[in-house]
Amino acid sequence: MFEIIGAFKSITTNGYINCVKQNNWPPFRKRLWQLQYHDRIIRDEDELNRIRKYIIENPLNWEQDENNPENLG
Repeated sequence: MFEIIGAFKSITTNGYINCVKQNNWPPFRKRLWQLQYHDRIIRDEDELNRIRKYIIENPLNWEQDENNPENLG
């Protein structure tokens, strides 16, 4: 799993860098991806639905996130 995640991060980071250079996407400072990741086995449909809800709702918290470089709070 580690190798797959590492390859994904590498491919997407290089793709983003190309778009920064060619399409004027906003550059990122330091890292595009956080250093670690969290893997988990989804055991049942209730857990799957909780994770789906988290994925949908979590971006709403970005303004207050400590990893957001524009977070002033």
